[in-house]
Amino acid sequence: MTSSLSVIILAAGKGTRMQSAKPKVLQTLAGKSLLGHVLDTCHQLTVDETIVVHGFGGEQVQTAITDQYAHLSITWVAQTEQLGTGHAVKVALAQLPKDGQSLILYGDVPLVSSCTLTKLQTANNEGVSMLTLTVDNPFGLGRIKRDRVGNIEAIVEQKDASSDEQKIQEINSGIYCVDNALLHKYLPKLSNDNAQQEYYLTDIVKMAVADGINIAAIEPEHTFEIEGVNNRQQLASLERSWQGKLVQDLQVAGVQFADPTRVDIRGTLTAGQDVFVDVGVVFEGDCTLGDNVYIEAGCIIKNAQIGNACHLKPYCVVDQAHIGAGVDIGPFAHLRPGTVLADSSRVGNFVEIKKSTIGHGSKVNHLSYIGDATIGTNVNVGAGVITCNYDGVNKSQTVINDNAFVGSNVSLVAPVTIGSTATVAAGSVITDDVDADALALGRARQVQKTNFQRPTKTSK
Repeated sequence: MTSSLSVIILAAGKGTRMQSAKPKVLQTLAGKSLLGHVLDTCHQLTVDETIVVHGFGGEQVQTAITDQYAHLSITWVAQTEQLGTGHAVKVALAQLPKDGQSLILYGDVPLVSSCTLTKLQTANNEGVSMLTLTVDNPFGLGRIKRDRVGNIEAIVEQKDASSDEQKIQEINSGIYCVDNALLHKYLPKLSNDNAQQEYYLTDIVKMAVADGINIAAIEPEHTFEIEGVNNRQQLASLERSWQGKLVQDLQVAGVQFADPTRVDIRGTLTAGQDVFVDVGVVFEGDCTLGDNVYIEAGCIIKNAQIGNACHLKPYCVVDQAHIGAGVDIGPFAHLRPGTVLADSSRVGNFVEIKKSTIGHGSKVNHLSYIGDATIGTNVNVGAGVITCNYDGVNKSQTVINDNAFVGSNVSLVAPVTIGSTATVAAGSVITDDVDADALALGRARQVQKTNFQRPTKTSK
């Protein structure tokens, strides 16, 4: 029978050095809160119980996380006094099952991987396993003290360490997998008889050793997995480490970056082969790129699907849009939510499209707004065309059927339908449907006054 798994996430810290009214665990990395990263990672595992211990700004933390993670069942426990990590876990005991195992994680240590947590859980053969790391500069961190044969015998905090113990380079990450029965046994026995007068979670290791339990230890694949965030500098450094990892994974998959240090991925990016990404591009949410996609500088792409062989020219914004194969976009195009571009279509410079479908081979090349419209195949939409979709109360639809030609500077007042192979003359305001194969003109009559004298300035 598989042992049940609980997750205890310590998220009570104020984060004074962040200089922010926002609780530390709600600060963002790669577009997601620090606590959100931890929740997403641990729920890649099979988790039976999730307990979040909150403190400063607890109501704010609960509201933000509940709004974003309504699909997760989270038990919230308040730590009203900040008396150390041991105390933080202890306040969760009443919610913790007596059997099974618990992963102890931190809301400000956001990048531990699910692979590492799986290894940590697997390594827990006798009741306690922990994540450690050997570093060049262990200053300020708890040291892993081992006996002559290499077994862990204690964790010594920096302020309590002797001069010899301070030379130890193996450090404690603070991340554990512990049998719940041991947590219920050891946590009530914790003492604050130490330099900081806090209840150290690390003391459960000493108790386990005294009971003859062999403490298993594993190291993460990446150093950044155990790095915490206490200030803006650490947050920025961790952001770059994470972005570097995401970029390296995509490079292995066949994506070329003009400069790997000048791209941000704030979500999930899936890409095919021979994709090129220029500098200053930002991906947000869940984005998918097909093969041979070429993205030029400064584009922002959010929750979008982009098909094979598409070309995005500089400074386009693509937000919740679906783009077919062989589409050219931009520069300076804005595709808003609900935009669908069929294969081989073209959207040019300074074009905004919202909640509209552009058919196969159709073109909207210059300075246009297309909203709440359905455009068929091989349609040409001239410069400055606007679908007037809003009457101040309701949004209405514009339909332009196959092979129609809409001249420059046309206003299509919705609801309106342009028939197949119809032509709308430049400068027209169209308020009624246009039949197939017809020419529609909606201009005021041109008036000319001869010998017109322009107004002149009067002298003072």
